[in-house]
Amino acid sequence: MKQEDAIFVAGHRGLVGSAILEELRTQGYYNIITRTRSELDLSDMNSVDTFFAKTRPKYVFVAAAKVGGILANNTYRADFLYQNLAIQNAIIYSAYKYNVTKLLFLGSSCIYPKLAPQPIPESALLTSALEYTNEPYAIAKIAGLKLCESFALQYGCNFISVMPTNLYGENDNFNLETSHVLPALLRKIHLAKLLQIGDIKAIESDVQKSGKELMSFLDTFGITKDRVCVWGSGEVRREFLHTKDMARASVFVMQSIDFPMLATLAVQEGTNTNKESQEVRNTHLNIGYGSDITIRELAEQIRSIVGFKGELYFDISKPDGTPQKLMDSSKINALGWRAQITLEEGIKQVYARYCAATLG
Repeated sequence: MKQEDAIFVAGHRGLVGSAILEELRTQGYYNIITRTRSELDLSDMNSVDTFFAKTRPKYVFVAAAKVGGILANNTYRADFLYQNLAIQNAIIYSAYKYNVTKLLFLGSSCIYPKLAPQPIPESALLTSALEYTNEPYAIAKIAGLKLCESFALQYGCNFISVMPTNLYGENDNFNLETSHVLPALLRKIHLAKLLQIGDIKAIESDVQKSGKELMSFLDTFGITKDRVCVWGSGEVRREFLHTKDMARASVFVMQSIDFPMLATLAVQEGTNTNKESQEVRNTHLNIGYGSDITIRELAEQIRSIVGFKGELYFDISKPDGTPQKLMDSSKINALGWRAQITLEEGIKQVYARYCAATLG
C-alpha cells in the first residue's frame, strides 16, 4: 500500500473508522476517500456502485456498521440484521466489481458461540449456538466474513476479515440507550460523581435536561449520588481493546498480510474440517488485548478513575450476555502485531476526552 494510493475508509466517523483514518494520516497516507452518511448511503447498492465507479479506490477498510450494546441489539433485531447485511453486501460486491486491490472487513467477537472455548480461537466459528441477545448482528457479521472469504476463494480477491474484541476509544458512543458497556459505565459513574459533589450545572450540560426531566433521566438509568446501577451480575468477563490499537492492527494487516497467507495457515493449523479435501475455513484474524476482566472489576476500575465515592449496584434482572469473550490472538501476534495500550491508560484517555467535550 503506497502513500499515494486511493484508500476508502467506510464509516470514518465511527469509533473504529475514525481511529483508522487518524492512523493512516499519521503514517503519511494522504489520498484517503471518505463520505458522510448524508453524502453516501452505504446500504444502497446503486449509490455504492456509482461511488466506486467514480472514485476507484485501490484499498478499502469496511468499518461502517450499525452497532450498539445489549439493549439496542436485542430491541432492534431486524434493523441490526438487515442494515448490516445491506451495507457490507454493497461495499464488498462493488469492491469485487471494480477490482479493488485489497479489502479489510471488520467483524466482531460476537460472531463466536455463546459457550465457545476460552480463549476463543478462529476455529470456534459456527461450532455451536450464538448468544441470543446479539444473534442478528452476529449473523450479519458472519455473512460478511464468509462473503469476503468466498470472493477470495472463487475469484482470487484479496479480501481479508479481522474480528476485534470489545472496543472502546475517544470517539465512543455514550448514549445510555445504545452504548456498549464501557462507555455506558463511564458516563453513568461520571454523572453520579457530579451529583455527589452537587455540580447540577455540569449534569444539565451533559444530559441537556433540567428539573424533573433531568431527575427522571437519571432515575431511568439507576444513577444517584450514592450509587450506580450496573446491568447483570457483574461476573461475566470481557476483553477490551483501545481503538488506537485496533487501528494499528488494521493498517498492519492491510500492509503486510494477504489472503493466500491466511488460507495456507488455516490449512496448516487444521482449522479446516476435512484435511483430505483441503477445505479452507476460518481465514479471519482475531484481534484482542490478550487478557480479560469481569464487569464488576471494570466498574470498580472506572469508579476509581472517575473518583466516585458511592456504591455499585448490580441488577441481576438484566441480561449478562455471553459468560466470557476472550479472544485467542496468537495468530496475529505471531504475524507481528501486539496491543500496546493498557486498559487503565486507555480509560483515563477516554475519560479525559469525555470531560473536555462535555464540560468545555
